Amino acid sequence: MELFGIPSKALFGQLLLGLINGSFYAVLSLGLAVIFGLLNIINFSHGALYMVGAFVALLGLNHLGMSYWTALLVAPALVGALGMLIERTMLKHLYKLDHLYGLLLTFGLALIGEGLFRYYFGVSGESYPVPEQLQGGVDLGFIFLPLYRGWVVLASLAVCTATWYLIERTSLGATLRAATQRPDLVQALGINVPLMVTLTYGAGVALAAFAGVLAAPVIQVNPVMGSNLIIVVFAVVVIGGMGSIAGSIITGLGLGVIEGLTKVIYPEASAVVIFVIMIVVLLFRPAGLFGKQA
Repeated sequence: MELFGIPSKALFGQLLLGLINGSFYAVLSLGLAVIFGLLNIINFSHGALYMVGAFVALLGLNHLGMSYWTALLVAPALVGALGMLIERTMLKHLYKLDHLYGLLLTFGLALIGEGLFRYYFGVSGESYPVPEQLQGGVDLGFIFLPLYRGWVVLASLAVCTATWYLIERTSLGATLRAATQRPDLVQALGINVPLMVTLTYGAGVALAAFAGVLAAPVIQVNPVMGSNLIIVVFAVVVIGGMGSIAGSIITGLGLGVIEGLTKVIYPEASAVVIFVIMIVVLLFRPAGLFGKQA
């Protein structure tokens, strides 16, 4: 069976691959959007923290016998704590300066982190086993769906939806937004604004670690896995709108699917299609598809 002259299995296979990639884009860009939208920090260390999350799962399995399900909780908690330490010791001194300083600091931290992991673990990478409960797959007729790939999509959608609801539809989210816009007024109400800022940054980088654990059974865990992805994720955030929570989620998933379709229709363009879309969006809507115009 063919669709538009393309074998249906090949088409749906690439759509599935695109949806999986889009799930990673969505979770990672969501973390970036949370940090930028609420704290105005361009966090270039996000890819490195995504890599650290995957390594926490791998090292926990190899040395402590940590299960995949435990790693899904432990890695975000540990990386989130690391993020809070970075925010308290370094980033808090840059809030009143230009965004460029935060970008340069986090870019430097990313290089340091990647260099350390290269030194101790090399660049060849190591595979992480798919958890026993998610091995195998389901034959849907038009495509064979590996259970783990389906889990990645569902878990990503669940985390993204919960994060969006927390920030946009709860009193806690309203307080967070108010604390970033008028910290003096919120502080006057007895709320510890610096603590909220620290926890928000920790939550943003915890999302990156969560994505790293999800990615570990899909790709080779290696020190450059974050740097290979972060530029694409930044493009996703720019297209969706810097700081837009819903924009990051929708754009991440959508661009993953577009990238998958491009691999079928015109494979040579699949590596650049997201950046072409970014250029077009910036020309006609500089604030992004879901961003607010200045």
